[in-house]
Amino acid sequence: MHTLISWEDRFTQYLLSHLDTTDGSHDLHHFKRVWHTAAAINEQEEHPADPLILLTAAYFHDIISLPKNHPDAATSSRLSADKTAAILPAHFPDFPAEKIPSVQHAIHAHSFSAQVMPLTPEAKILQDADRMEAIGAIGIARVFYTAGLLHKQLFDPQDPLAKHRDLNDKEFALDHFQQKLLKLPALMNTSTGKKMADRHAAYLLDFMERIQTEIAGPVRL
Repeated sequence: MHTLISWEDRFTQYLLSHLDTTDGSHDLHHFKRVWHTAAAINEQEEHPADPLILLTAAYFHDIISLPKNHPDAATSSRLSADKTAAILPAHFPDFPAEKIPSVQHAIHAHSFSAQVMPLTPEAKILQDADRMEAIGAIGIARVFYTAGLLHKQLFDPQDPLAKHRDLNDKEFALDHFQQKLLKLPALMNTSTGKKMADRHAAYLLDFMERIQTEIAGPVRL
């Protein structure tokens, strides 16, 4: 009987040699953070999720992550779910076969753009944990990292917070905060995830205030 730690070690070793390492926002460190957040949420749940399903889904949820500007980007989670369902019996034949459909569903439903309703505790927690990566300090880093890959502008220098124009996160990275990220706390499935998200979203608001101040010019000493 394998422990969660041994499964995590095995998944890590597999991903070290099979994962596409060109996307720094969907790397092994991202998978590990999502798992740790998911485990923390699960500890607070009245009816906990299956930890092995949750661990597996966290480690493979972005095994395929198409670029944000790819026409089929919204299918990434379905492709990841299908690929994981093939990887597990081929490379981990002792993985419980009856758990694979639940792993698939959790992976498919985690994505914001896939618009799939999470129906299981594992899917709800994984979705919350992954969304936590989009807000707070790590979320800010990932927004601007992705903006660089896509050659976006950092912000509209004339109206950085879009007070007098429509939001456009396809052109301005900072617009993504209001267009999507600050809406995430209200979409959390778990009460623990909601509390975490509210704290992280407050950091985004502080950052927006700070960047607007710096754009306006240096403070006179």
